[in-house]
Amino acid sequence: MSHLLSLVRWTARFLFSLTSVAVAIYAFGYLYRSHAAGNPFAAQFAISGWDVPLHMFLAGLALLLAPLQLSAGVRRRLPALHRTAGWLYVAAILIGAPSGLSLAFHAQGGAASGVGFALLALLWPVVTLRGVLLAVAGDTASHRRWMCRSVALTFAAVTLRVGLGVGAGVLHLPFLAVYITMAWASWLLNLAVCELILRWPSWRRARAAGGSRWAFRPTGA
Repeated sequence: MSHLLSLVRWTARFLFSLTSVAVAIYAFGYLYRSHAAGNPFAAQFAISGWDVPLHMFLAGLALLLAPLQLSAGVRRRLPALHRTAGWLYVAAILIGAPSGLSLAFHAQGGAASGVGFALLALLWPVVTLRGVLLAVAGDTASHRRWMCRSVALTFAAVTLRVGLGVGAGVLHLPFLAVYITMAWASWLLNLAVCELILRWPSWRRARAAGGSRWAFRPTGA
């Protein structure tokens, strides 16, 4: 059983890293690719000024750095690299989030999707800054938990594209309906999974002690 759990964890980490790097490269490449006439996203790109390129580059940078920041090996063996990449990650979010908020006001689907993206753009820097302040205060355990939540929000870029690909591409559902749904699900689902992962050790300890799986007290904030 332990070997199976190790395999599942390794596979999850591999897929997380692979998709993060792939979508980050896509984001960087989006700045230089040609777009088909009549594509609503191409039109948005053309009239956005700096919002789209700034957001695509900085969100892509944060996503590219996310697997590095979650690596326990890098934290232990290369702490200087972890800190330097961490500050780059934080800077990318603090600068990239306002451009994401600006784009949310012009999102496809109007307010139905725009509000979802706007909440993501607001939560993203707040959660990240909370993690930074905890690190400065020396609370390493809580810092790691909040940065996991930050990465969950960063990973919304991947979940959004996977959801669009499956919903509109594979299942042939109406694009706008899928887009509006994923504007919310891309980050809410990620946060829910993140909380399950963060709290799973507490559930296991509670069950081992003979209590309910819900009878735990979360460690830290």
